Amino acid sequence: MRRPPTPSPAPASAARGRTARDLKQFLTTAFRMPRDESAPDEPDEPEQTGVRADQEPPAEHPEDAPAAPSRRPASAGSPAPAKASHQPEPNSPAPVPAALPVPSTGSTPTGPRLPSTMATPHRDTELRRTFPSLSPRASASASASASASGFAETWWGNAWVRALEEGALDVKRLGRGRGYAERGHVDAITVTPGLVLAYVQGSRPRPYRVQLRLRTFGEDEWERLLEAAADRPADIAALLDKELPQTLADSGVPLLPEPGELEPRCSCPDFGHPCKHAAALCYQTARLLDADPFVLLLLRGRGEREVLDALSRRSAARAARERQPASLPGIRATEALAPRRLPPLPPPLPVPAHPEQPPVYPGVPGGPDPFALDQLATDAAARAHTLLTTGHDPVGELTLWQDAVRLAAARPGSGLTASTRALYATLADAVGRTPGDLARAVAAWRQGGLEGLAVLEEPWDPPAGRFDRARPQLLAADLPAFRPSRNHLTHPGGHLQLRFGRDGLWYAYESEPGHDDWWPRGTPDLDPVGALTGLGASDDL
Repeated sequence: MRRPPTPSPAPASAARGRTARDLKQFLTTAFRMPRDESAPDEPDEPEQTGVRADQEPPAEHPEDAPAAPSRRPASAGSPAPAKASHQPEPNSPAPVPAALPVPSTGSTPTGPRLPSTMATPHRDTELRRTFPSLSPRASASASASASASGFAETWWGNAWVRALEEGALDVKRLGRGRGYAERGHVDAITVTPGLVLAYVQGSRPRPYRVQLRLRTFGEDEWERLLEAAADRPADIAALLDKELPQTLADSGVPLLPEPGELEPRCSCPDFGHPCKHAAALCYQTARLLDADPFVLLLLRGRGEREVLDALSRRSAARAARERQPASLPGIRATEALAPRRLPPLPPPLPVPAHPEQPPVYPGVPGGPDPFALDQLATDAAARAHTLLTTGHDPVGELTLWQDAVRLAAARPGSGLTASTRALYATLADAVGRTPGDLARAVAAWRQGGLEGLAVLEEPWDPPAGRFDRARPQLLAADLPAFRPSRNHLTHPGGHLQLRFGRDGLWYAYESEPGHDDWWPRGTPDLDPVGALTGLGASDDL
C-alpha cells in the first residue's frame, strides 16, 4: 500500500524565518532613536541588520569612515589611535550602564526604560572622583567666547584642548565633538589615575563608552614636581585657590599633556582619531580642569589629599632646616642671681590745676545727644583729676541709681527744660525708675549730696538725744508741736517736715497740705529751727 507523501518542512522553515524577521524588524523599530534636532547635518546611524558578529559595523557618519591604513599618517612620537571593542575592559573603574535618556518621539516606546545617568558617586575614593554631567552651553554666547578665547576658560584648560586638537587627524570630527560637548551629550565623568571615563550620547539610544588615557607619573617625577612646588609657597597657595600656576607647569615635569599623548578609546564603530564622542569627552574634561586643576594631578597618579599632605610635609621640613637657633650671649649663674639695685623711678609729672575742657561733639542725625556726651566727658575728666590728686574716687563706690542721680544733679541750669527732660528720661529708663522719682532724688542730692539722698529714701530710728530735744526747741520758737515718726518730725498742718540725718543735720521738706508728697527744700542745719528758716513755718501759728 502506498503511503501518502510526507509534508515538506520548507513551509515551517519559512514561517520561522518570517517570525524571526518580524521580531528583528519590531526590535529595530522599537529602539530606533529620532534624528537629533540640534545637529541637522548629521544623519542617523545605520541599522546593523545584516552585519555578522565578527564584522565591524559601518561608520556612524559618512565622513567618519576610517581611512585606509596606508593613507593614515604615522608618527613615532605619538601613540597609534586605539579603539576599544564593545566589551568593557577588565580594569575599568565603572560598570557599563544601560543607556542615557533618549529624546521623546511623540509615540509610546516599546523598548526598556533607560536610566537618566550612569554616575556612581557612591564608589568614589581618594583616587576615584565622579563629576556630574555639565550643563549645556548657550549657543550664541558659547560660540562667541569660544572663537575669542578657546573652549576652556583657563590657560591650562585650553592647553588640554590643544593637546587634543594638535594630535587629531580630522578637524570635522573635532567640530562635531565640540558641538556634542556644548549641547550636554556627555554624561557624568569618572576620573581615576591615568583614565577619564564617561558615556556620550550619540544618535543611537544606547550611549557610547568613551575613555581618555594619559600616562601617570613615576615616583621620581612626583618627587621633582613636589620639590618644585615646595620651593615656591605661592604655587601652593595658587593650588589651594583652585588655580594651576604657570611656574609649576614649567618646572621640568610635563604636567600638561603633549600633542598625541592623550589616547582616546570609544565603543562606537568609528576608527577616527579621535572620534567625535572622544572629542566631546575631551572638551568637557577641559571644563572640569577649569574648575579644579587637582583633576589633572589625579590623572597623573595622585589624589588631592595625598598631594597636599606631601606638600605640607615638605614645607615643614624645609622651614625646620632653614630655621637656625638664635645665638644668645651667655651669662654666669652667679651674675644672674646677684642682688642688684634698680635705678630710681623718674619723678611724676605735676598735677594740672584743673581738668581740661572736653572737645565739642557735633550733632549727628540719629546719633547720641552732643550735650549728654559733653556732660559725660566733663564728668570723666573731673573724676580722673580727683583720682590723680587724692588717689581716691568716691564715685566708684556709688550704686547705679546713686550715680544716675549724681549725673542728673550735675546738669547745669534749673528747671525741667526739654534737654533736661530728655536726660532725666534716659537715666530713669536705665535704672528702672520714673523721671519724677529722679527729679525728687536730684532735689535731695542738691540739698545734701549722698547723705541728702539717704535721708530721702532711708527712714531710720535715731537714738535718744538730739532728736528728742528738737521738739522742745521748736516749741520754744513759738512753733506748734511737731508729730514724731522715726526720724521725721511733721508739722500738724501737714505741709512741713523735718528729717534727721545720720550725719546729725536736719533736712526740711515741703508738701501740699493733705498730700504725702514731700520734696526737699532749703539747706540742712544743725538746729531744727534754723532748718525751717525761710520756709514760712511761722505763718501757720
